[in-house]
Amino acid sequence: MRVVESENAELSGFTVAELEDELATLSSHIYAGTCRWLELVAELDRRGGFAGCTCAEWLAWRCGLTPRTAREHVRVAHRLAELPLIRAAFASGELSYAKVRALTRIAEPEAEEELLELALHLTAAQLERAVRAYRRVSTGEAVRVQDAAYVDWYWDEDGSLVLRGRLAPEDGAVFLQALDAARDGLRQQRRNDERGSAEPWPTNAEAVAAMADRALSGSERTGGERHQVVVHVDHAALAGCDAGCELADGPAIAPETARRLACDSSVIQLQERAGKALSVGRKTRSIPPALRRALKRRDRGCRFPGCEHHLFVDGHHVRHWARGGETNIDNLVLLCRRHHRLVHEGGYSIERLGDRFRFRDPWGRPISRRTEAAAGQPRLSLAREPAAGDRRRHLPERCGRQPGSRSRGGGAEGG
Repeated sequence: MRVVESENAELSGFTVAELEDELATLSSHIYAGTCRWLELVAELDRRGGFAGCTCAEWLAWRCGLTPRTAREHVRVAHRLAELPLIRAAFASGELSYAKVRALTRIAEPEAEEELLELALHLTAAQLERAVRAYRRVSTGEAVRVQDAAYVDWYWDEDGSLVLRGRLAPEDGAVFLQALDAARDGLRQQRRNDERGSAEPWPTNAEAVAAMADRALSGSERTGGERHQVVVHVDHAALAGCDAGCELADGPAIAPETARRLACDSSVIQLQERAGKALSVGRKTRSIPPALRRALKRRDRGCRFPGCEHHLFVDGHHVRHWARGGETNIDNLVLLCRRHHRLVHEGGYSIERLGDRFRFRDPWGRPISRRTEAAAGQPRLSLAREPAAGDRRRHLPERCGRQPGSRSRGGGAEGG
């Protein structure tokens, strides 16, 4: 205690207002210095000449940064050169690095002035949320994110299981909701056990273990309406126009991803003006329970040629309901999660031919007529064989990972 008092003796005469003023002034100097540092980074990367490494790797080594932080600094440094107004505000100490980093994800010269005005009036956290809502994700970007998804594991030397992964935004939201539900379940269990207030709250590691145990036991997720994945979607986006789509308290998603989620989810119509709700409709299911039972009885699983999965399947609208398609048995088909993605984000298409469904690849070619199955008939386990000389990748027969049950919404809420 004496050491601390001795070190702070020179500051003891400062009033609170003086301390606040000096902190704010030094913060501005730090922002301006960071801007200059990033300008140097951009120039160094432009000149190149690194021996066997990238500029980010050199920064991580020489400046003591983590590789991820170094790569982000290089990205921001190059974007600053394209955004003179944001760079000037940063150099003068008006904008923090946290705000600049968020702005450089979406800012373009034509909208730079508007975004700068927004950044000057919002906190860094508020700006991050605004940027997530502002950003538009293309179908191509969504496909790249989905293709980059993975989960790896290995046993560490001490016997611990180490997990590492990356999930697409919509799957990540499902995972977080499942994690919250598992953690809440453990908390309730500990309350019921009456172990007393000294019992620590469940950790994320305990919640993941509980999720695995629940999956193996086959029990349903508890929590009902409390745990949902909510997607906010402009109706224009569902109809095919360029409009906003975002996960509640999460990142933006592609309009095509939103259309896929809205195929089989709960929907609440919410009318807004200037960000204020004017009216909120009743929650409805895209596919009513009775119709879903009939659909499962007819299709008995994923109808994509060569796929035999019957768990974790979605009802897909051949013509989307937001584009005038009817929600009836003739306009619906069951698809597993992987093939549902291929039909929406992957460029594949479906057409109904009497009591059959014809699938086409992204180039418009039918996927082997002999693999089609009539409604209610057993499906053949055959994938399309590539034509002679066709070197394009053909579809695997496996449907990939099978996430747990999810609640999804198009409009305002999913359940």
